Amino acid sequence: MAAVLPGGRSLAGVRVRLDPTVPPDAPAIFAALDFEAVWAAGYSGGPSGRPTDPAGWEQRIETAVIERRAMFTVRSGDDVIGTTSLGDTSLEHQRTHLGWTAYTPAVWGTAVNPECKLLLLTHAFEECGFGRVKIQTDSINLRSQAAIAKLGATREGVLRRHMVRPDGSTRDTVVFGITIDDWPSVKAGLERRVTDPST
Repeated sequence: MAAVLPGGRSLAGVRVRLDPTVPPDAPAIFAALDFEAVWAAGYSGGPSGRPTDPAGWEQRIETAVIERRAMFTVRSGDDVIGTTSLGDTSLEHQRTHLGWTAYTPAVWGTAVNPECKLLLLTHAFEECGFGRVKIQTDSINLRSQAAIAKLGATREGVLRRHMVRPDGSTRDTVVFGITIDDWPSVKAGLERRVTDPST
């Protein structure tokens, strides 16, 4: 099938719901992610990229719209617990990038991330018709690299001096990929982890 753009609707799981992000979500996203630990390992530019108030997240939401990125607000019940996106999408080449992801530290190591990834990857492969999903992270973010590898994604390499952080330092980016051929085994693993996060 021809690939279509992601987003445009909520993705609901057992524990979490991913809603298309709207500007009024900015204060709740700011509150959920306003922790030193979230930014310490390089998320979104690292500590120098950390917003000082909700207006910083309003700008990020505007940027997502400009980039035609499908940005989602992650909720558990009525509580906002994070953000994630599908972007850098090429319909011609049937690929997208799952990223821009962060959660409030209280849910780290729980079923939240596996369920979010299950919802997003199901949307990407089964509903949008993509053949490849890229996931990448800062080379200093070892926790994120371990989490991505645990999904079943294949580590494909390191892009050296890939980005300039807000503080002027340069970032090496570790790139992982999941293809449509990998998806059945990745999906089965995520379904197990949603049931039992310790696996």
